[in-house]
Amino acid sequence: MENSRYPKFTFTWIGGLLLVAGMVVGTMAVSFFNIFWMFAFKESLQYKEWFLMLSNAAGFLTAIAFFDFFIVRPKTGKKLNFNFSPTNFYTYLLIFPMMLGMMFIAEFIAAQIPTTGPFFGKYYEFFTKLMEQLTDDPVVMIITAVICAPIFEEIVFRGIIQKGLINKGVEPWKAIISASVIFGLVHGNPWQFVGAVLLGCVLGVVYYKTKSLLLPMLLHGFNNFCSTILIAYTKNESFADAFKIPEWVILTVGILLFSMFYYLFTRKYKVHYSEI
Repeated sequence: MENSRYPKFTFTWIGGLLLVAGMVVGTMAVSFFNIFWMFAFKESLQYKEWFLMLSNAAGFLTAIAFFDFFIVRPKTGKKLNFNFSPTNFYTYLLIFPMMLGMMFIAEFIAAQIPTTGPFFGKYYEFFTKLMEQLTDDPVVMIITAVICAPIFEEIVFRGIIQKGLINKGVEPWKAIISASVIFGLVHGNPWQFVGAVLLGCVLGVVYYKTKSLLLPMLLHGFNNFCSTILIAYTKNESFADAFKIPEWVILTVGILLFSMFYYLFTRKYKVHYSEI
């Protein structure tokens, strides 16, 4: 690994602060640009469908740049770089059904969280309105959720946080869970938190075994694409509602799919890749 083109950086609380700082700086830069635009052209860009996509992308790009320039380059002498190599076709036949199974399981668990009541009711109403605002333009939604989010989020949560923790000496399973919990927390609501943690664990396992960040990006995009299609055609993210079947059926199918393909991928399929 000493001669690897991929820098062996570590992730600590300082790196976490730098990611947060970069996110804030990037988002504020877009906000200041909006203020300038309002003074110059008497129009607010924040009501444009693409503005949130731009703000989100700027935040992630700045966060990644901060980590690169202040952590990776000074400590390793190399720039931040990741393995994006594709793998053999058989691997894809294992990881996509495994991901789909966990998506079904996550849906069932998230469905048990209340959406009514003095706390959850108001929070869910706010979250629903926010999601409606995000999905006004299908093209922007697809670009944001299916392309941009998987790229930026996988670089940060799997590529930087999970990999950095493992490089630091943290046991892989602990690093995978830690990155997944942080991934869930940044979604900012209990309904997406559950799914993000569970799906993050699958993404983390795939990344740890294949060492290629391309695969979790593709899986992440697949998950978000399914959610986008469900929202566009059924106004929610429920497979059970879309297929008109009970939630327990979704759970059962999910457990079977995930268990079978997780076993095949992690136990029977004993190919582990390495970064060189």
